[in-house]
Amino acid sequence: MASLAFDDYRAQALSEGYDEVLVRSWPADLQIDTHTHAFALKARVVQGEMWLTVDDETRRLQPGDEFSLEYAVPHAERYGHQGATYWLARRNQPY
Repeated sequence: MASLAFDDYRAQALSEGYDEVLVRSWPADLQIDTHTHAFALKARVVQGEMWLTVDDETRRLQPGDEFSLEYAVPHAERYGHQGATYWLARRNQPY
């Protein structure tokens, strides 16, 4: 059933102009310092929990929560005691 839901998420994201859709899993208690990406993204947490910090705002994200970031937005990530998995749709920056 999860596979079917991912397929639906992927189809929707591709129809919205995202270039690729991936499943990303992160290990328990991982902290990633402030960084940027050369792509815009939207994601849906499907397992575990994470904290996303943009500017001075930190959001706790759990299964069912979604987030998005535009190109090159500085942000930091922290993952819970059981790690986290999310579906990630990326819109790569045109060169």
